[in-house]
Amino acid sequence: MPKKSDRNVKGDIVVAAWKLFYEQGYDETTIDDIIETSNTSKGSFYHYFEGKDDLLSSLSYLFDEKYQEISEELDFERDSFEILMELNHELFSMIEDTISVELMARLYSTQVITHGERNLLDHDRYYYRLLRKIINTGKQRGELSDDITVSEAVKMYALCERALIYDWCICNGEYSLHDYANKVMPLLLSRLRR
Repeated sequence: MPKKSDRNVKGDIVVAAWKLFYEQGYDETTIDDIIETSNTSKGSFYHYFEGKDDLLSSLSYLFDEKYQEISEELDFERDSFEILMELNHELFSMIEDTISVELMARLYSTQVITHGERNLLDHDRYYYRLLRKIINTGKQRGELSDDITVSEAVKMYALCERALIYDWCICNGEYSLHDYANKVMPLLLSRLRR
């Protein structure tokens, strides 16, 4: 049997953990549950994570996996602004369907109080690379504004997403995240359009 790559083992742990967090709740999920569901070992778990709390910051990994999956299906010949809105819709649908409000709130709180890595802000993530590609293409084709740099546009987009998720969390998920975002993201980002 071929040996799993480090990325696959870590990914298996992350995917299993978030699935269990959603199904059982964060507090009810044990490290042993995660190890069993991911078909890994304690050694593998502790090689990547110090404990269960470390997994909270791994949600950005799940988001990037979703963005990679979405980008494989995208028609990059379409209008760049429309592509951005589709990415947002797909990600927010995934969040609403597979990640509880409680878990999102925990993730955001860890990102605010951490002295370590702030994974959501890591500009080497696939998320940011994909946004730069779409926005740069849109600017080259004249679909997006020339008076906003690619970096500024990426920051605006990411900031709007984080703000909507934050609001959804503090409102305890009382409304549909993706439905609300479908209405307000185009308004919030209208300055990007040419």
